[in-house]
Amino acid sequence: MEVGLGRRDVLKLGLLAPGALALRPPDPPTAHPGLGLGRVTAEWIGLYSEPSFRSPQLHQLTRDTLVTVLSRLTADEGPRHNPIWYSVPDGYVHSGYLQRVEWRPMPAEQSIPSAGALFEVSVPYTRTHRGPDPASDPLYRLYYQSTAWVISSGTGEDGRIWYELLDDLLRIRYYARAEHLRRISKAEVTPISADVPLRHKQISVDLRTQELFCYEFGQLVFRTRISSGIPDTRPRENGIPTITPSGQFFIEVKMPSRHMGDGRITPDLEAYELPGVPWVSFFTATGIAFHGTYWHNDFGRPMSHGCINMDTQEARWLYRWTLPVVQPDEKHRIGRGTPIYIG
Repeated sequence: MEVGLGRRDVLKLGLLAPGALALRPPDPPTAHPGLGLGRVTAEWIGLYSEPSFRSPQLHQLTRDTLVTVLSRLTADEGPRHNPIWYSVPDGYVHSGYLQRVEWRPMPAEQSIPSAGALFEVSVPYTRTHRGPDPASDPLYRLYYQSTAWVISSGTGEDGRIWYELLDDLLRIRYYARAEHLRRISKAEVTPISADVPLRHKQISVDLRTQELFCYEFGQLVFRTRISSGIPDTRPRENGIPTITPSGQFFIEVKMPSRHMGDGRITPDLEAYELPGVPWVSFFTATGIAFHGTYWHNDFGRPMSHGCINMDTQEARWLYRWTLPVVQPDEKHRIGRGTPIYIG
């Protein structure tokens, strides 16, 4: 199924629904001046006449709609925690639930190491399947910049190359179109400031301002906004509250890809399933971690289930900067590492 060009340049991707065979890229960037594409990450977001939630809502854009992002602006009316809006054809959308994405299909890799290799989704999203066949049962959608362990490569029923993926949580194997993922190079996971001793690196998280700070030898080297857990101390169904705990911690486990959520095998896009969460650095035994986030861009306010949500590129920086060091071919690394203070 092709990408259809909707009214007034709003792109709607029904591209990888069950039975879809191919994904045609959006028109070349020269045909769409501006900043590129954005993907709606929520059930729906509003298209407004002005960069303000108080202005008339012109339309609702539903999950996984792609829009052309023309420009970025800081709105006087905010919201205060995140005043960034984007102008798009016909109006304005708030940045909170619009993921900036690219269309970068990749050449398929025929040779995969026996231990597998880490890949990253390089298109807005791709539907996975139970078998290397678009007619087989659909499973999760994997989204731009999410990560996956590829364990083999082969020709599917449609004559195209498919990758076999291993789900780290459920231990199931499933398949994705090879051109929709790119292999992550060793250079992209090379440790940062590896010569700085463990005792001279520290992370500080300010829950009040929703900011994260990294220090080397007491000097600030990195600062960014985050989204911590919703401040609710009542246990959820899994027995863990959504509030991010305060206190002194250490990085204990690092994984470049992790399936988070309820742990169900489902094609339901509204289910609480987050396969391929990238650049995860756990610091509690209950699974609270720093990690990249592909389902929102609304940093600056609490909104997670306990973890500390970060921009994906920034989460990768933290993953590379913190200890313990993870080798490029490792699915996880255990070891007491960089100290953290949360308060």
